[in-house]
Amino acid sequence: MSRTDQLNNTLSNLQAASADIEACAVVSEDGLTIASSLPQNMEEDRIAAMCAVMLSMGGRTAKELQRGELDQLFVKGKNGYVIISHAGEHASLIAITRKEAKLGLIFLDMSRTAAEVANILS
Repeated sequence: MSRTDQLNNTLSNLQAASADIEACAVVSEDGLTIASSLPQNMEEDRIAAMCAVMLSMGGRTAKELQRGELDQLFVKGKNGYVIISHAGEHASLIAITRKEAKLGLIFLDMSRTAAEVANILS
């Protein structure tokens, strides 16, 4: 099985684990899509680029405020959450959730999935 197939399978498993996850993706630190499970109405490249910028700014903010290295970033909107976690040295895992999402379970599932993604990409 190719790495792309493994990553797509891992993203499918993440979505299957929680009905609250509407979409997910793996993006590079440069803002390029590596793998995704996004609806057709979402532009992969745009989402990947925005998430890379948010992670960069979040990392700088955490460092400047002496909070240590950035582990995770999440954005809460009226319609749900965008959660971004590091998935290895050069990639990030993104999950887009419903507003009713059980965040504790999603954080747990995401940390496990991020470890799998890091292993696949290493």
